[in-house]
Amino acid sequence: MSLTIAALREAPGENRVALSPEVVRKLVKSEFQVLIEAGAGTRSFYPDAVYEQAGAKISERSAVIKDADVIATIGQPGADVVDQLTAGQTLLGLLRPLTDLDYVKELAAKKVNALAFELLPRTVSRAQTMDVLSSQASVAGYKAALVAADSFARYLPMMITAAGTAKPTKVLVLGTGVAGLQAIGTAKRLGAMVSGYDIRPASRGEVESLGATFLTTSVSATGEGGYARALTPEETAQQQAELADFIAQNDVIITTAQVPGRRPPLLVTQKSVDAAKAGTLFIDLAASELGGNVAGSQPGKTVTTPQQAQIVGAGDMASQLPASASDMFAKNVQAVLNAVVQNGKLVLDVDDEVVGELLATYQGDIISSRVREAMKLPPREPAKPAEAPAESTESKGVD
Repeated sequence: MSLTIAALREAPGENRVALSPEVVRKLVKSEFQVLIEAGAGTRSFYPDAVYEQAGAKISERSAVIKDADVIATIGQPGADVVDQLTAGQTLLGLLRPLTDLDYVKELAAKKVNALAFELLPRTVSRAQTMDVLSSQASVAGYKAALVAADSFARYLPMMITAAGTAKPTKVLVLGTGVAGLQAIGTAKRLGAMVSGYDIRPASRGEVESLGATFLTTSVSATGEGGYARALTPEETAQQQAELADFIAQNDVIITTAQVPGRRPPLLVTQKSVDAAKAGTLFIDLAASELGGNVAGSQPGKTVTTPQQAQIVGAGDMASQLPASASDMFAKNVQAVLNAVVQNGKLVLDVDDEVVGELLATYQGDIISSRVREAMKLPPREPAKPAEAPAESTESKGVD
């Protein structure tokens, strides 16, 4: 019997869906069965009829959960889903394994397998097609620049009119990873004067290739695999002080520094927010319940300061471009399935350098080294290979 892959309707406020009709069509062609909860794609503008045309079966929530081998999800499924899961089923999505350890323990207790995208070893080349964090960050960076253009009180480009010339807006992007580079490129195409800041000097070439000015401070923090390492308290204070000058010279500041599973770094201090001139716009892509890059930012809200600067808590930008974001997310899901399905069966190799790290839980055990470390568990011993059967002397023709 073929594996059944499913997607559920996400919680209110989340507009994306974990499987797109295009990916459903490919899964069906590869002889998977696909179940979609009724209405799951509505907020992404994918009606049930489109999924049915792609070969999926539309069912009610409880039936989808009961019959699914693998449930793909954008966010962490709630108690109504977890309570219905049974041993051997697999969850695949953004499950917050490093910030909600009790949730991971609950899945392990139920012997539910959990593949969490936050745990993906992103520096392994074959994992790049599975990298949800990067695909969704790209969407978020693009949308952040559009939000800036919509929310800022002035033109972004230089405008020459009969009434005079309007100066271009100065946009500063803090953090030049995937989201930052997408924000830089989009703001540049909209005509703004753009600068990109990063603590990794190696980012200069990428920023300048987009036509933006590269800025950095005296703090350099290149980590493993090209990612930034965590700063010491002294380095953080020095960075914040030097950044204050850059911030004061710009009209729109887009911040993009996120650390999966940990509190995002504070790049814009309260002092910098208070010093911002009236009309300054901060777009904080790191805004979440863990905090943000901008002092005073609140997820999903726009805060106006006494000095008339605005802080947009923009941690849900990918959800605000749901069709494109869902398409990318679904392709990442498909890439994971390609890696863990062999001959129509789910094969979760706990010792594989990618799959083993993606796995928060497997058959009741905590697998990922990062989750084990967060739980203060000892390192997991590699699985012992099965012993080869003794060779038969008869088969070798020995007398």
